[in-house]
Amino acid sequence: MAGCTLWFTGLSGSGKTTISKIVEAELRRRGHKVEALDGDVVRTNLSKGLGFSKEDRDTNIKRIAFVCDLLSRNEVVAIAAAISPYRETRDHARAMIENFVEIFVDCPVEVCIERDTKGLYKKALSGEIKNFTGVSDPYESPESAEVIVKTAEETPEESAQKILKRLEELSYIEASASVEGVYSEEEKEELAKRLADLGYI
Repeated sequence: MAGCTLWFTGLSGSGKTTISKIVEAELRRRGHKVEALDGDVVRTNLSKGLGFSKEDRDTNIKRIAFVCDLLSRNEVVAIAAAISPYRETRDHARAMIENFVEIFVDCPVEVCIERDTKGLYKKALSGEIKNFTGVSDPYESPESAEVIVKTAEETPEESAQKILKRLEELSYIEASASVEGVYSEEEKEELAKRLADLGYI
């Protein structure tokens, strides 16, 4: 199987991690080798010490892209779920990685603020956090993403199914044998439990 990189981009709270976890679980179920690089986890390990200036953000994204390229070239589906707010840096990742799928997790900032499970928007709006994307720092929406999911209008499962269908159309994965949808009822219950245990739902 050919490797590829699924690059989830969108505002904090838009649903990147939740949807990417569902996609990851389904790809593993279908027998693919998958590695996920979540933005928060990367900053704790790969990019420890970097701040949130434009230069540091760009460095963080370039590091993620480098790792994704290595994984993709070795028949792994690499999943990157990072805000990656700047179009130029995402284009750098696209140019570096041969099989690159940009997934725009589109969600109005007002909805992200309502969700705000980490309390980050509240701190940003009060000035406690500087250079916060969507509040005091810009987010540049993709102009040619392979997939756009609108998480204010879709459930995470619907968004995940849209992504999987697009990956099938691009021939990165084979079509699922299931005709009813991505998951059986038993699989849905198991996935919901796993997401709940991880604190995503």
